[in-house]
Amino acid sequence: MERVYTIPLRDVKKVPRTIRSPKAIRHVKEFLQRHMKSDDIKLDSSVNEKIWERGIQKIPPKIKVKAVKDEDGSVLVTLVE
Repeated sequence: MERVYTIPLRDVKKVPRTIRSPKAIRHVKEFLQRHMKSDDIKLDSSVNEKIWERGIQKIPPKIKVKAVKDEDGSVLVTLVE
């Protein structure tokens, strides 16, 4: 199963500046666990680099990702260009 999601990260801006990027990574994983019905979420390095692109304080307002679910239930997440 393959799906493309635009994940809003606006709610993460409400947390303190010094923990925004790590919280955004957790938010992406929680969003995909909820929508793909799997606990095994693996983020590609491109997703991590996009969130950390401007540092720990300035995260993007949203991120567009492609999620591919294998037969064994694991989900691989890559950045859509």
